[in-house]
Amino acid sequence: MDGRTSLFEVSEEKRNMVSSTIKEVCDALKERGYNPINQLVGYLISGDPGYISGYKECRNKILEFDRSEIAAIILEDYIRNK
Repeated sequence: MDGRTSLFEVSEEKRNMVSSTIKEVCDALKERGYNPINQLVGYLISGDPGYISGYKECRNKILEFDRSEIAAIILEDYIRNK
């Protein structure tokens, strides 16, 4: 380790794709009677895609993105809206 801070950046195009996918997944999870926050947190912490329903291809859609990208975008959106 050289003591430098690592940078983590997500392109605007990727940000838009991830945000759109998160919205779709949350809507579909709600339709199935799940709490989307609990399910997404479980997935992001554990990496187990079983937390995301296969309904409307949600699991396949969310697996297209790295969990760290998803977490970064959710956090950025939260900070922007505060």
